[in-house]
Amino acid sequence: MIQLVINIFVLLNNVPFSFQEDDNVLHIGGIFPIGGKGGWQGGQACEPAVRLALEDVNKNSVLSGYQLKLHWNDSECDPGLGASVMYDLLYNKPQKLMLLAGCSTVCTTVAEAAKMWNLVVLCYGASSPALSDRNRFPTLFRTHPSATVHSPTRITLMKKFGWYRIAILQQTEEVFISTVEDIELRCKQNGIEIITRQSFVSDPADAVKNLRRQDARIIVGLFYVVAARKVLCEMYKQQLYGKSYVWFFIGWYEDNWFELNLDKEGIECTREQMRIAAEGHITTEALMWNQNINQKTVSGMTSEDFRQRLENVLRSEGYAIDRHRYPEGYQEAPLAYDAVWAVALAFNKTMSILEKQGKSITSFNYNNKEIADHIYSAINSTQFLGISGWVAFSSQGDRIALTQIEQVIDGKYVKLGYYDTQSDNLTWFDKERWIGGKIPQDRTVIRRVLRTLSIPLLICMWVITTIGILVAVSLIIFNVLNHHRRVIAQSYPACNTIMLSGCVLSLSSIYLFGLDGQIISSAVFPNICQIKTWVLSIGFTLGYGAMYSKVWRVHRLHTSQKKNAIRKALQPWKMYSIVIFLLGVDVAILFLWQCMDPLKRDIQVFPMENPLNSNDDIKIRPELEHCKSVNHNFWLSLTLSYKGLLLLFGLFVSYETRSVKLRQINDSRYVGMSIYNVVVTCLITAPVIMVTASQQDASFAFVALSVIFCCFLSMALIFVPKVIEVIRDPHDKPESKYNPDAGMSKEDEDKYKRLIDENKQLAAKIKEKEDRLKQLKSDLASLRGDTDKTELKWNDESQLTEHSFLSQSVNKDTLIVADFITGEGTSDSAFIAAIKN
Repeated sequence: MIQLVINIFVLLNNVPFSFQEDDNVLHIGGIFPIGGKGGWQGGQACEPAVRLALEDVNKNSVLSGYQLKLHWNDSECDPGLGASVMYDLLYNKPQKLMLLAGCSTVCTTVAEAAKMWNLVVLCYGASSPALSDRNRFPTLFRTHPSATVHSPTRITLMKKFGWYRIAILQQTEEVFISTVEDIELRCKQNGIEIITRQSFVSDPADAVKNLRRQDARIIVGLFYVVAARKVLCEMYKQQLYGKSYVWFFIGWYEDNWFELNLDKEGIECTREQMRIAAEGHITTEALMWNQNINQKTVSGMTSEDFRQRLENVLRSEGYAIDRHRYPEGYQEAPLAYDAVWAVALAFNKTMSILEKQGKSITSFNYNNKEIADHIYSAINSTQFLGISGWVAFSSQGDRIALTQIEQVIDGKYVKLGYYDTQSDNLTWFDKERWIGGKIPQDRTVIRRVLRTLSIPLLICMWVITTIGILVAVSLIIFNVLNHHRRVIAQSYPACNTIMLSGCVLSLSSIYLFGLDGQIISSAVFPNICQIKTWVLSIGFTLGYGAMYSKVWRVHRLHTSQKKNAIRKALQPWKMYSIVIFLLGVDVAILFLWQCMDPLKRDIQVFPMENPLNSNDDIKIRPELEHCKSVNHNFWLSLTLSYKGLLLLFGLFVSYETRSVKLRQINDSRYVGMSIYNVVVTCLITAPVIMVTASQQDASFAFVALSVIFCCFLSMALIFVPKVIEVIRDPHDKPESKYNPDAGMSKEDEDKYKRLIDENKQLAAKIKEKEDRLKQLKSDLASLRGDTDKTELKWNDESQLTEHSFLSQSVNKDTLIVADFITGEGTSDSAFIAAIKN
């Protein structure tokens, strides 16, 4: 559409103009953005700078008798208004030899149309990379460097400080869109990741919020100064400033831009808040002022001389320069000043060439391409030292310049260094200052921290476990050494040994549950998962299975007695077969699980946390190791279902046999109590472990204490009575008060106690009789000795007399006892009867 309008204007107005009014005046057109409300309004300072340049050019007679005159109007940085201004300049007398323009959007429109009038356009304030396209803008030059000159500078700084993750926030203007495209290309070439690219038209609130959601830390901002103030205020609201963030802003804003026009533009932040948010941000800008303040330029002035002159002019126009209130475009003013000098020098060179050809520059019209080409060649080859530094143009018409890097420190811009794009040379002054004293990171450093078990808890559980294993092994030895004792034999010592072996294995699994990432490597962890599953499962089956087999046999025998069945002797192999069957089911499930879907190391990731004792930009990502397989829920459900049914059967059988007493299995009551304990503990433990699975200490402690409690209580219930019995009665006896399940009724127990008391009384009497008997035998031996000494010979009658004498001395019962002791054939019954008498 623009091209069509241009063609119409050309066809309708293709009439040459002459300089009949002022033959010694060379007219140029100027388009300045001054009174607009958006974009770059740099004409406020650039237009006075151009006036100073015209004054100096004309004073120095650069044009050999000619005067340079400017005709200008305000474009407000609006491309439509800029086009209108251009048409007014072109089709109103006098005829223009060249156009000056500012603001990238306006320059784009003007430069694209100017080729139709064979006009060269020189832009003093346009940085859009799109303007470097010679096919689209064949007659464009600019003293303002392209925005792409900043891209290598930014990339160099990012690499210098180790930033390889950035975000971009841009205003939706062509100049910034094309700049972003250049940045993206260079970032890709240098291995820098762009995590997000946010854009906005007028309100940046949502775009800044998105940056926070993306955890952007290094942010490149591309927008005009009016939008920059909105962005800065939104940065403050979203807290995207401070020690964790670095913002790259455009360097051609005024030094105090973040304090200006806040009320006028409706910025909802105070100056202090704006200063806080702006602190530490970095700007990159092409050098717009000659850094050698004592070096004279083409105009005969130094850059400092020009600064003073410009500020005087701005004061006269009402700007509060003394209070550092500069108009927009103050930084670019040298570019506008040098643009006029570039025009004058190009015209001077063109005039010399045309003079040799017998022609005059005043004969130029919009159809005269020959003079236009001379002007183009002259300005393309123009080089001089200007107020902005060395002025020269590339083949694309771009200004060749160094890039200046600045940082806001304590509310003021401080120069950090310079970067030469052509030589890739960074000159650094080491004046940067970071909030917090450290270079900000390009991302939140996520430190993976594996949650491990508490060492004191681990040691405590392992010590208790070790004690339990030692107790179980001691009981196994005790059970083996005393297997012949009735108190052990009638409780099936083999089942006791199996039960104790199960306790040892179950307790051993606590060691394996305590092995986590702080002790073993991630490569070994899956093996530990398999081993501890086997050990705990088989340990449970051996321990619980042995107890279950006992109560099951008690239940079977009790049922047989109720049915008046013929009582048969217990067959141990039936009890052992139950344990073997249960063990076989366990092995089958575990084998299939391991072969088909083995357990692996699975990492559970928790929400990130702030470190407790660190001011660094670090987040802690807690992780927890788990043993898990692909179909873990299926295998776990299968195992728990099988174990759960076994627990329910055991509970049922124990309840049914709670009052049954069998002499063949003398500890069935205690075994039933142990089964109750195991069932209740398992019913509590299973859901609690599922709830506390993400709390490693609580989960481990609950599992360990459950296993320890079951094992210790089972060993205590079943073996403490046996140990006490063996200690109290070292000699084997058929019954004991510590074996209440020996099959005796209450009456039998009372009778048994009475018999024991009577036995003690009889033993005392026997001892008394024995003492008396010894005395009698001693007396008898003494009497027999006297008879031998006298060598008396007794006849049958005298022997009878002696026997009668002895009979009188020793009663009949005593002789019976004596005969029993001496083995004279006295019967046991006679001996007992004599003792009683």
